[in-house]
Amino acid sequence: MPSGQGEAMEKRRFAVLLCAEDSDYVTKRYGGYFGVFVGLLGEEGEAWDVFRVCQGEFPADDDLSRYDGFVITGSCCDAHGEDAWIRRLVSLLQRLDAMRKKILARAMGGKTGRSAKGWDLGVTTINLSSKASELLLSPLNAPPALRIIQCHRDEVKELPERAEIMARSEKTGVEMFRCGDHIMGMQGHPEYNRDILHHLLDRLLQRGLIQSWHVEAAKASVGTQQPDQEAWKRLCKGFLKSTS
Repeated sequence: MPSGQGEAMEKRRFAVLLCAEDSDYVTKRYGGYFGVFVGLLGEEGEAWDVFRVCQGEFPADDDLSRYDGFVITGSCCDAHGEDAWIRRLVSLLQRLDAMRKKILARAMGGKTGRSAKGWDLGVTTINLSSKASELLLSPLNAPPALRIIQCHRDEVKELPERAEIMARSEKTGVEMFRCGDHIMGMQGHPEYNRDILHHLLDRLLQRGLIQSWHVEAAKASVGTQQPDQEAWKRLCKGFLKSTS
């Protein structure tokens, strides 16, 4: 066996399933959203791959067992849409669920749809359950609530029977949920910072999807409140990389 081959085989391997097109700005500044997620979750000695599922690029069925976990990003498309790649992604998630692979998803649930309360943009405080707090490094000292950046207008309307709610907010009844010990979904964006949010707000405004008052309110929220990004990093890593 060549030198280093055995060490490489022992690396933990994760995959990002990219559900959104990279903008030129995010590509140049952060290496695309793949770079943003690896910056949040990656550690030395790990191997990370990206599959641009929104472009029809999926891992081969025979390769799924190679991965310790999968991260599914947010998307400009609706989680309840009928695009071919979305239907294929749902099928993939069902296989991963059966394999009990760790899945960290921004949206995955029984039924999703437009929120009756409209867009949720900017920094939001969400209330954590005790199960969510257990994923932090010091659960006994974990805060009952954390701030996170939001950028969505869809929400989980109905969870699968086996799912449990892990966090709520004033605007959204299901901010986080968990299915067993291997699937966790969330509405917010622990990977976003103020710069990325500002960029997205400007793009949404240019496309006519939001109004100028949405932008002003969202930018004001990140001007006065900071997301608890380090706590979210611990929480997400605690779930994705646990061996339970």
